[in-house]
Amino acid sequence: MQPFSEDFLERWEHIINEVNKTDVPIECIKKIVIKLDNKRQKTINMNTLKKQGLDWEEIEVVVNRTLASFGDSIYSVDFVVDAGAVAELIQPETDKLLKSL
Repeated sequence: MQPFSEDFLERWEHIINEVNKTDVPIECIKKIVIKLDNKRQKTINMNTLKKQGLDWEEIEVVVNRTLASFGDSIYSVDFVVDAGAVAELIQPETDKLLKSL
């Protein structure tokens, strides 16, 4: 698939920001920001893990291990959604649906 324009990605980011995200496929996450009780935070960058050769299943193991290691000291977990990955998954289906209109 060809790279998306900045304008296209900005529209998808706007759509994504309007959605309440409770379940996010790991393939659509850019990074996870874990905020801890002591005002520190840990960031897990998915692109870095992919570049290191991990597949999505291995990345999920790393994420789960990291979350477990912080346990009760976790204050909140924020998912930064990858607009490009979401668009890549959804845009072809959207195009198919709108084609018949």
